[in-house]
Amino acid sequence: MYKFDVVVVGAGPAGGHCARLLAKTGHKVLLVERFKDFSRNSFSSGGTPSETLQQFNLPESVVGSFWNRLVIVTSNQEGVWESETIQGSVLDFSKLRQFLADEVKNNGGEVWLGCRYMNHLQQGDEILITIKNNLLKAEVNITSQILVDATGPARSITCRPGKPQPEFLTGTGVEYLIEVNEEAYKRNLKTLTFLLGYKWMPKGYSWVFPMENNQLKVGAGVLNKNHKLVKDIKPLKHYIDLLINEYVKPDTYKVLDVHGETLRYSQGLQDIYSEGRVIAIGDTVSTVNFLGGEGIRHAMLSSEVASRYINEFFRAERKDFSGYQEEMHNIFLAKWTMSERLGIKKYIEDADILVDRVVSYLKPMKLEDIVDILFYYRFEKVSKGFWSYILRKLKSKFGSLLHWISLFLANKVDDSK
Repeated sequence: MYKFDVVVVGAGPAGGHCARLLAKTGHKVLLVERFKDFSRNSFSSGGTPSETLQQFNLPESVVGSFWNRLVIVTSNQEGVWESETIQGSVLDFSKLRQFLADEVKNNGGEVWLGCRYMNHLQQGDEILITIKNNLLKAEVNITSQILVDATGPARSITCRPGKPQPEFLTGTGVEYLIEVNEEAYKRNLKTLTFLLGYKWMPKGYSWVFPMENNQLKVGAGVLNKNHKLVKDIKPLKHYIDLLINEYVKPDTYKVLDVHGETLRYSQGLQDIYSEGRVIAIGDTVSTVNFLGGEGIRHAMLSSEVASRYINEFFRAERKDFSGYQEEMHNIFLAKWTMSERLGIKKYIEDADILVDRVVSYLKPMKLEDIVDILFYYRFEKVSKGFWSYILRKLKSKFGSLLHWISLFLANKVDDSK
């Protein structure tokens, strides 16, 4: 019988970071991952602001590229914002997960690849956990004092069969990793590109993120609800092909990988955060942002909160995980609720012309302001762009009138001399 202090199921950014933190504090940790290696499920594009590397003590070796330029393309508009300084990075999801797993092992923990959680049973002060080793096709029984659900949208532990589940909104994303010619790569280098609107992706958005070695991540994500105005929605592959052929426009390209996932998001954050000695982190408790789909740094933040509760439990400073859900809600709920409203409105209600107009509002703003809106959810800054837009409109409509009035008055002065 294997015995651990903590078993973390799921070696994504949330699970890997949680196991890493707990191993560093001296606990006997097991990190369980269902895939046999980390190249098998590179699900995330990983666009993130600059502070992420420092905040979570990540090396530059997990970065696919850095960016200082952002482009938003709609059906009829294009906004381009650029800064002289680096604003963020695109994380290499596989390298990030591998780094976190290596950190677990380097600090005395264990990582089991190709293994899947089957079930668990709490017996007194211990949890009996059954893990299936898919590589050996054998079941293994282990015991742990704490079990962490980091299985993401699957919620394999907190929402296992027979357990009540909250209602979920779902979104599906598909992403290609493509290798393009040098010229096409240079056009997209150091740039995050998002495409919105009926032409590019009704009910969602598509994207282009640069990686290393002439590689681009191109993808599309869609909210799985009916659009109130657009009825003819094509498969995601159609929009990715459109993105490649009409926006990226490479002379040649090669598809290196195709991956996808369906996210399940609890509106109002009504997930199960803890149950006895089980605690949930990351997308298992809907830390992915509903509006933009960004999740890596939020998942890792949830790990830091949860690991603190676990450490306090082991120090006998708490008997359970009460307060964890409340603290997570204090961090996420208000911003996520606003993001839900804006996301549903933008993806399934707004007319195309309104999406165009929003980009027009934002054009005069600095890239740093756009980063604040997109990555830090400071939506109040949108009003700054709105008033600039109104001023531009007034100038364009009344500028010539004011010019002729000034000429008229000048002529009057000359006549009176």
